[in-house]
Amino acid sequence: MGERTRVIGTAGGALGLGAFAAAIGACCGLPWAVALLGVSGAVALARLSFLLPYALLGAGALLAVAFWWAYRPLAVCTDGTCNPVNRRPLRRIVWAAAVLVVGLATVAFTSG
Repeated sequence: MGERTRVIGTAGGALGLGAFAAAIGACCGLPWAVALLGVSGAVALARLSFLLPYALLGAGALLAVAFWWAYRPLAVCTDGTCNPVNRRPLRRIVWAAAVLVVGLATVAFTSG
């Protein structure tokens, strides 16, 4: 598995958990959630509200792993045949995911 796949996968997982937490937090506090999900959907999300801290902890853990993969030191080439890898795009992806997860966590805590 390539480094790019690992970083994008963990950042995507963090975004998914952040979106799940935002949906759980918004289900009870926002009237449009009932309009979009229906009463039974909003009740189902309300029953999952105990998972909110765990989803945010999982998103934070996945972001920590993504940051570690994006910023870890590269292996040292002893024979000089290694190709240096540009990690700037991966680091931008991880930072964008972190900003989005913080925004989704803010929505989760302020709307409920």
